[in-house]
Amino acid sequence: MKHEGTGRIGRAVRHGVVRLVVWSVEHAPLVAVLGALLTLVCVVYAAGNLPINADTNGMISNELPVRRFSAEFDRIFPQGSDLLVVVIDAATADEAADAAAALARRLAAQPSFFRAVERPDAAEIFRRNGLLFLSVPALTELADQLVAAQPMVGTLAADPTARGVLEAVDLVAEGLREGDFALDALEPALDELAASVEAAIAGRKQRLSWQQLLTGQEPDAGGARRFLLVKPVLDYGSLTPGAAATERLRAEARALGLTPENGIRVRLTGSVALSDEEFATVSEGAGSSTALAFATVCILLLLALHSPRLIVAILGTLIAGLAVTAGFAALAIGQLNVISVAFGVLYIGVAVDFGVQFAVRYRDERYRDDNLRSALRRAAGGVATPLLLAGGATIICFYSFVPTNYRGVAELGIIAGTSIVIALVLNLSLLPALIALLRPPGETAPAGYAWAAPIDAFLLRRRRGVLAIAAGIAAMSLAAVPGLRFDFDPLNLKDPQSESMATALDLMRDETSTPYTIDALAPSAEAAAELAARLEKLPEVRQVLTVASFVPGEQEEKLAIIRDLALLLGPSLAPRPPPPAPSDAELRAALEESAAALRRASAAPPAAGRLAAALESAAKSSPAVVGLVAKNIASGIEARLDEFRDALAAEPLTLETMSPDFKRKWVAEDGRARLEIYPAIDPRDPAALRRFVAAVRTIVPEVSGMPPEIIEAGDAVLGAFFEALAIAGTGVALMLLVILRRPSDALRTVAPLGLAALLSAATCAVTGLPITFANIIILPLLLSETVSYSIYFVERWRSGAEGLLQSSTARAVVFTALTTIDAFGSLAFSRHPGTADMGKLIAIALLWTLAATLLFLPALLGPSPGRR
Repeated sequence: MKHEGTGRIGRAVRHGVVRLVVWSVEHAPLVAVLGALLTLVCVVYAAGNLPINADTNGMISNELPVRRFSAEFDRIFPQGSDLLVVVIDAATADEAADAAAALARRLAAQPSFFRAVERPDAAEIFRRNGLLFLSVPALTELADQLVAAQPMVGTLAADPTARGVLEAVDLVAEGLREGDFALDALEPALDELAASVEAAIAGRKQRLSWQQLLTGQEPDAGGARRFLLVKPVLDYGSLTPGAAATERLRAEARALGLTPENGIRVRLTGSVALSDEEFATVSEGAGSSTALAFATVCILLLLALHSPRLIVAILGTLIAGLAVTAGFAALAIGQLNVISVAFGVLYIGVAVDFGVQFAVRYRDERYRDDNLRSALRRAAGGVATPLLLAGGATIICFYSFVPTNYRGVAELGIIAGTSIVIALVLNLSLLPALIALLRPPGETAPAGYAWAAPIDAFLLRRRRGVLAIAAGIAAMSLAAVPGLRFDFDPLNLKDPQSESMATALDLMRDETSTPYTIDALAPSAEAAAELAARLEKLPEVRQVLTVASFVPGEQEEKLAIIRDLALLLGPSLAPRPPPPAPSDAELRAALEESAAALRRASAAPPAAGRLAAALESAAKSSPAVVGLVAKNIASGIEARLDEFRDALAAEPLTLETMSPDFKRKWVAEDGRARLEIYPAIDPRDPAALRRFVAAVRTIVPEVSGMPPEIIEAGDAVLGAFFEALAIAGTGVALMLLVILRRPSDALRTVAPLGLAALLSAATCAVTGLPITFANIIILPLLLSETVSYSIYFVERWRSGAEGLLQSSTARAVVFTALTTIDAFGSLAFSRHPGTADMGKLIAIALLWTLAATLLFLPALLGPSPGRR
């Protein structure tokens, strides 16, 4: 016998839905006009009252311990937040330093775009006291090199132009004749000078590094790289708050000639650039994904409904629902965050489901009875309970995020959950009204799949075998689940090909510029030094910087060396009135004279001959070449001499004599001192990163920085997910029990969910697709979709229908799933890794959901109650 109906609640719901549909059909013109007006009003209101807030700081609840401490830390030491990090790479350290200085001056003059501009390498503490940070042996070696170069230094200080450089070459040639220089020591310098002249003859810019030539020291890995730390003016009303400042910065760099064509590369990274490029990538991917999804959804709707008029009705209802949802979001929330901005995609994916279910059932009823109004009324009665159950499950799943600490998703839950209410109302009022107005032609064939009859028969005949196979698949999937990977590092969600992320990855190769540092506070500078000593004993910690790290040791011995050096070089470096720039004729004469001097040095190394030949060729070249030779060999001399003058004026450096501006970066006005803790582990390894944070917290419980943010945000998101899952699961279960009234039927409804979840998790584990910040938020949605598909079949089965796969319900479920997969799965083609992973997970989960619903559920249900 048939199952009992759904009781008084179910009958009341069905009766109410039928009355709403009948009323809407009878007053179709009025409903359509009201729908159009409501759509227009909501569009206008949302356009003026629904801004996008791209500030990601509010995505996680500020009540988390790390968020509270981070807010306090940023208040005390604001210099590290909201930064554009400008990375300047050049062929030489001189060129990189000069480029950084020029760009910093240009940016600092534009406060409407840049609130602060800092050159870390040019801070007074390093400019005046840089030599104190060398070891005693290294400083001694440098001093010897500079003393040996004293004649050249004096010549350049007297005439820091190309003419002075060529006079210095003459001194070198004389020294070679007299045997005053070691040949092997001069060979590299002469080669560098020859290469610079040859480049000019070939029309290329290739500056000499006078820092390297005068000190004889090869630059380290970062020697030809300089940084600017820029705090831009941000516009949080845009998805890319730093876009205006970034564009102005790039324009200034181009105006200064800081381009790859001139041998200088300027790249941007830092929190502002990373966020801006991520949102730009997401927007670009969302636009292409939406266009692709819309086109393919239309094709799928045509295949499902075989009626352009029905498609127009569904799309009209869809557009109205989007507009009303946007109006609600503007009224209730007042803004969209970077997560809730995706409500449109979610709405399309779910709302199309309701439209397809109603329209396919209408087609089935229209085939049985060609009367349009009668078919709409019976379709309403047939889909009322399953549609409201499916909608209710989806609403519960979205609202389940509201009470969690994941504020970004909580706001999305409010908007998306309400959007489903809107979708249900419109699909049961506006959609039937539009169908009545458009009057699609009658149906000539059943809406189901007659060809599926053998599959229906097989699933019933071999149901025990099918269920056994399903149990075996579930067991194998369960065994694979431990391999599922959770990755909550936000950097892994960014496009590695974008400039900001590629630059960040480049910097991460240098352990001194890794962003994975932990910040902590101590009551005083002395306490910070004590904590640093304890922290550096941890195997997970490589080094700890405090303000005391910038007070060099062995200062007395080093200062003695510097004073002796200043005594010897001081007179040579004394500033003098700048000489007039040499004319073209003077330069040609100097080139010829220097070449001749090198030719006369019989004991000269091969590089001297190479340089002589280059100088002779340059002397015979065009004025443009001669001018380029002058730039290549003399640019930056004055800046380097100024740096030497500053360095030779070093004085004892203590916490008391330290520059107040620099000290303020490490010690707050209330005396609290900052610690910057560097990892000794691979921070891209989640387990190692967790160990690093846990180890540091054994000594300093309150910390901030990227590592604890990643760990606590990941825990918060996982907690939000499990909390939402518990709420959604409980809510859906209670709803099914109340409406279906039979626990066995409720279990049958959710059983495909368990199988699909295991298969999806196993697939992710096997393919290496991780669970991330981006895709974990859609898992409750998958719960609702799975339950929805099952509800449609279970309700059909409870009504006594046979041949579930042959029914119009099967057709509706198939095309509902395909349109949802299409709407969300198209995200898999996004350039943004986080968005792409979301699309992949949705496609995988919904495909397994569809398979479980079509192949496992009919076998689980068995013969319809009417055949028992």
